[in-house]
Amino acid sequence: MLRYSLMRLGLFAACFLVIWGLVYVRVLPSGLGDSNLLWVMLLALVISAPLSFVVLRGAREAASVQVSARVERTKANLAANAAQEDEADDAARAAAQSS
Repeated sequence: MLRYSLMRLGLFAACFLVIWGLVYVRVLPSGLGDSNLLWVMLLALVISAPLSFVVLRGAREAASVQVSARVERTKANLAANAAQEDEADDAARAAAQSS
């Protein structure tokens, strides 16, 4: 998951630098007043989102498999713990009833 996040951040940074360069050479319009940085960041975010959906598909699917496996392990551990608690509770109740 960290790898996917870093790749997504890197794609955003690359888009930011390309757009900043295009605004600097006046291919793209600049923002009004002091909003130029915000304009470039917003445009980079809008462009990098669909790019990451297409370009990082494999990394996203690998991260999804990892997260899914971790969730399944956690569910199995919780079920095992619940079963142990149930057994201990049943044993305690049986001991209390027999005495």
